[in-house]
Amino acid sequence: MSTTLLEVVTPERIILSEQVNMVIIRTGGGELGILPRHTALAATVKPGIVRVKFPNGEDFIHTTGGFLQVLPEKITFLADVAELASQIDLERAERAKERAEQRLSQREGIDVARAEMALHRALNRIETAEKSRESGRPVGTR
Repeated sequence: MSTTLLEVVTPERIILSEQVNMVIIRTGGGELGILPRHTALAATVKPGIVRVKFPNGEDFIHTTGGFLQVLPEKITFLADVAELASQIDLERAERAKERAEQRLSQREGIDVARAEMALHRALNRIETAEKSRESGRPVGTR
């Protein structure tokens, strides 16, 4: 099966730069599957989980959103935040979830919208790590 270069870049660093068989990503227009030699397009990326199929398996990326550029020979994802499932500290994500749930249960003297975003981000990170485990790729191996 043919491959194309995928680059996932955040303001801090390059998260991934590898040949891939397919990328499945949620955009402003809906979920999109991108194969090598895909027609050129640009799209906003919604927060969620990006599924990446490599020649030797698959991995998942947690993202808070960003911008996608697809060219026939390359896919570039400029992410606000992105984290490979293999790099997610599951215990830390669980603690963040618990803190956000605790804040939301109080509801007084807190920024509710911020606490809800923190909870959503923690749940997304946990789900990304769990998907990686389900696919047979243990967390911490990319």
